[in-house]
Amino acid sequence: MRVNADFNDFACVTPERYQWVTSPSAGVERMMLDRIGDEVARATSLVRYAPNTQFSRHTHGGGEEILVLEGVFADEHGRYPAGSYLRNPVGTGHTPRIGDEGALILVKLHQFDPDDILQLAVPAHRLPWQPDRRAGITYKMLHTYGGERVSLERWEANTQVTYPPLGGGLELFVLQGSLISDGSEYIQGSWCRFPCGAAPQLEAGSQGVQLYLKRGHLAVVNAPDQ
Repeated sequence: MRVNADFNDFACVTPERYQWVTSPSAGVERMMLDRIGDEVARATSLVRYAPNTQFSRHTHGGGEEILVLEGVFADEHGRYPAGSYLRNPVGTGHTPRIGDEGALILVKLHQFDPDDILQLAVPAHRLPWQPDRRAGITYKMLHTYGGERVSLERWEANTQVTYPPLGGGLELFVLQGSLISDGSEYIQGSWCRFPCGAAPQLEAGSQGVQLYLKRGHLAVVNAPDQ
């Protein structure tokens, strides 16, 4: 299966284009944002858990990155409310178990550098916003490794940012508000991916915007072994 699989092109999925598909576990649905592979895949997805559901135990052959968007994500290691950021390196495993709240997560699979072995559970919702050198922007740094940088950013209304050509691409998810790029406005729930070499000009909407941002990770894109 290939979904938005040409990483040389700009890709975007907005909420009105969501198409939820069932997973092998009852009560668990996926909205595929990009994917190369079948059940084992290099994938970026939204995953929606109905209340009191469980996903079978699995090992992360290529690593797993999670941002909890709604509800409470849980496994045998802990409970992680909305705003939590998790990294499970290559070779780790768990059994997601969701309680009465249900959960919605943004998850990225098979996108770890194999030498990036730090396992994280960051309560990002509790971290203070830090002032950025760019006016009108505050941020929360979540993870850095090599050229990869993962953060949350909050832009005041109508704040404009022009990026230099991106050596490792840029990926974002709109958490609140809206973002304007190339004449299009992307509302909450929109996912966009800019390829290596792109130099996007972005602007926060009239109510500002809060974003998940990931940079520097698209220089090499490989499909996982099936």
